[in-house]
Amino acid sequence: MSKQLRIFAILAAAFLFAYFVPFGHPRVSAAIGEAFAMLQEYAREHVLLCLVPAFFIAGAIAVFIKQGSVIKYLGSSARKVVAYTVASVSGAVLAVCSCTVLPLFAGIYKRGAGLGPAIAFLYSGPAINVLAIILTARVLGVEFGIARAIGAILFAILIGLAMHFLFRREEQSREQQAAAVAPQEILEARPLWKTAAFIAVMIGFLVFVNWGKPGSISVQTTAGTTITGTRVGQTSSVLSVRPTGTDEVFAIPIDTVADISYAPSAYTSIYESRFYIALGFLAVLLVMLLLWFRRPEIKEWGASSWTYAKLILPYLFGGVLLAGFLLGRPGHAALIPESWISGLVGGNSWGANAIASVSGALMYFATLTELPILQGLQGAGMGDGPALALLLAGPALSLPNMLVIRKVLGTKKTLAYVTLVCIAAMLTGKLFGVVVS
Repeated sequence: MSKQLRIFAILAAAFLFAYFVPFGHPRVSAAIGEAFAMLQEYAREHVLLCLVPAFFIAGAIAVFIKQGSVIKYLGSSARKVVAYTVASVSGAVLAVCSCTVLPLFAGIYKRGAGLGPAIAFLYSGPAINVLAIILTARVLGVEFGIARAIGAILFAILIGLAMHFLFRREEQSREQQAAAVAPQEILEARPLWKTAAFIAVMIGFLVFVNWGKPGSISVQTTAGTTITGTRVGQTSSVLSVRPTGTDEVFAIPIDTVADISYAPSAYTSIYESRFYIALGFLAVLLVMLLLWFRRPEIKEWGASSWTYAKLILPYLFGGVLLAGFLLGRPGHAALIPESWISGLVGGNSWGANAIASVSGALMYFATLTELPILQGLQGAGMGDGPALALLLAGPALSLPNMLVIRKVLGTKKTLAYVTLVCIAAMLTGKLFGVVVS
């Protein structure tokens, strides 16, 4: 499609939207409000402490890591065991949401990583979240936790291998071109350990400043009652807790929570000290910049980080608005009622598993919010198989995520990736439903 035709198509679509959408209808008005509420929640909770550090890490990968090193360990010609292990473990260590992983994925892919290892990294970051898997086992049952862990690890590797096989010729040509026209590296004289330490410190900051809230909590309400149990999830308006020794989940309005305390543990100690630890990493980072880097290098790093921000943020914000307009936040009505989805995912039919995997792929899940959403759907009749399908497809994909992946990979590869994730989730959900029944 030519540039002028593309512009005409966009203008025509905007005109038709403005002309025909019934903005006065209560559901449409609620959906519009929900879209901006979701965007605000995303901006407050994910941009400053998640995305901004991720942009700087992606910029550092692009500027300071030699392209030959990326191709050596993550290229399509690298040993498969090494490439996929490095990609999967790296993503799992970060344990970020489906949007925060995008700058990092774009960074290693544009630096010469093979499509397969890059996809393994892209999937493993949000899907192989250790805390989420542990909470899944505690909230939904051990069998769910084990199935989610095994499924996520296998998906990262198998989907990466499938993408490599589907586009191997095209990717081989891309890597050869990257190696042939690679610019002179500006830091050839710097020891590799300094570059690795610099990026590791940034990753440490990202991990600890976003350290997840402990699962075992005690909530005191303004009415004087105390509820002790497992945190199932939390939104801007509701805290979901499953009391110890029961299967029932209490949805506690945030404005009625007087105090929250956590069970003593090493994890809790880290959470309570997370900002001090993150500040320690930040101080080390500043010392490294002063001692190891020249001003032109720092300027190039900033310019590279800004390039990733310009590439990703417009699509992310647009995708969040669209996801909020169509599906909304948990417990809030949008254009597509939750009852429509819950009514189609009962039992363990192929259709129910397919709908669950596709619905999960379209919805946006902030880290750990998939559990209260899933419990609400199960309470409305969702089967065990579709529940696992949603758990495997949901955290790794979302509408905002897909829009950015398309910008990086193109339409064909993005459709292939999304289709592979949905099919794998559907098959695994179907098998799980048969086994547990």
